[in-house]
Amino acid sequence: MHNSNRRDFIKKTGLATAILGLGLGGQAISMAPRKELFKISLAQWSVNRLLFNKKMDNLDFAVLAKKHGISAVEYVNQFFMDKAKDTAYLKEMKTRAEGEGVTSVLIMCDNEGKLGARDQAERMQTVENHKKWVEAAKFLGCHSIRVNGYSFTRYSADKKDFAESQKLVADGLRSLCEFADTMDINVMIENHGGFSSDAKWLSGVMKAADHPRAGTLPDFGNFLMYRNEGEKTLSYDSYKGVKQLMPYAKGVSVKPTVWDGKGNQSQLDYEKMLSIVLKAGYHGYCGIEHGEQGRIWESIVEVREELEAAEKALRSSFSV
Repeated sequence: MHNSNRRDFIKKTGLATAILGLGLGGQAISMAPRKELFKISLAQWSVNRLLFNKKMDNLDFAVLAKKHGISAVEYVNQFFMDKAKDTAYLKEMKTRAEGEGVTSVLIMCDNEGKLGARDQAERMQTVENHKKWVEAAKFLGCHSIRVNGYSFTRYSADKKDFAESQKLVADGLRSLCEFADTMDINVMIENHGGFSSDAKWLSGVMKAADHPRAGTLPDFGNFLMYRNEGEKTLSYDSYKGVKQLMPYAKGVSVKPTVWDGKGNQSQLDYEKMLSIVLKAGYHGYCGIEHGEQGRIWESIVEVREELEAAEKALRSSFSV
């Protein structure tokens, strides 16, 4: 190309680039990719049937999540219960996730005792039992663990039980948070049945624990406080509950069904619920926790697509 032709080419392409970077009226348009209002992750409990039935291996979870369009995962300790201190195993989990470009978000922890046990020694033993999962979460690159806010009793209308269990769970949570803080890990309590599915109770636990590492994991579909055959079903309104828990939220768990305050379930209104989440200033991971029997991965993809559609619909109302 001759020098004169080269100069003309540079001028033309430079002009074209400038025009593409301008909107109407000569206003600059950002060429940076648009930030998502929230991110989507997959909770391992969604595929619990496959894991319990040995049709899937825990080590394959991150790979399969990515295969189905999800680039972040939330582990459940039940599926590698004896591996919390197995560095080689954890390294393999970490390597497989990172090899797929998958982010490890958190570990959901079960079967490690009652964080709000009446007996102090039992309560502190529960704290001790969870420490290995804090360390595992740190190793895997997670930002949090999820624990259960269980105490000495199931849900009851007794005001004394309400207040005492709140105080005990807050004590256990604060002790665990003091350790987790040394690892830069958060400790979240999910509304997971009993008192914990009463948003007023769980909000009170957060206030009493009063630790920056303590937070909630609002689960859209887990506001069932009590149900027993032949007795009245007690539930907390999911939309109201999420709104009350979001000020403390360090994660969000997505189920496609919700509760009203009268023991009835209905389908989730994605835009309504996610508006509540976004109004609280939350832009982190929304973890899918759903898998229909017989069509587990298909139903997971459907929820992912619903979340994507809702995010798109809400762009004009919210920004990051």
